[in-house]
Amino acid sequence: MTDAKGTAARMEMAKKKVLKHIKVDLDKCIGCRACEMACSAFHARPRFSSTNPARSRIRVVIDEKNDMYVPIRAGDYTPAECTGRHKYTINGKEYNECSFCGVSCPSRDYFLEPDSGLPLKCDMCEEDPTLEEPWCVQVCRCDCLTFAEEEDDREDQPEKRDEMEIGLESLILKHGLDKVLDMVARMSSKG
Repeated sequence: MTDAKGTAARMEMAKKKVLKHIKVDLDKCIGCRACEMACSAFHARPRFSSTNPARSRIRVVIDEKNDMYVPIRAGDYTPAECTGRHKYTINGKEYNECSFCGVSCPSRDYFLEPDSGLPLKCDMCEEDPTLEEPWCVQVCRCDCLTFAEEEDDREDQPEKRDEMEIGLESLILKHGLDKVLDMVARMSSKG
């Protein structure tokens, strides 16, 4: 009887989704951009073969005048330009909301793959092999970035789209379905 209860409890735990977060402590960030370099190197092909901050899934927004640094991770892609143009005042300096937005969108080139124009999104370094904590957190020597996991208690969460689906949708919106299908046909005939 005890084994059945233990098994049921383990199955219930397995059903709960674990949310992963990278927390940012702005008071600790020194603007070294090691997180950007590490991220771009981790996602290079082959892995660690190059560093290009334009391929990084994390960017450090720098306000040199106020000595303030804000690491921002790449979020979901949106095909529409943001309509909100709110201003934020932090330590006497005014910022627009795009400055701190992690969304990849048509109004700016942040978080777009420089060669293909496909949107980038932070994947928490969960490629094969999965890391215990994201690479940007591991290289952050001032502990500005910390990794946290927590159980999600919400029910009925929509299924997340994968990078391939988002990338294809982006290409179709930009070039049209016929052009994308023609390119795929040409590429597949080459072998």
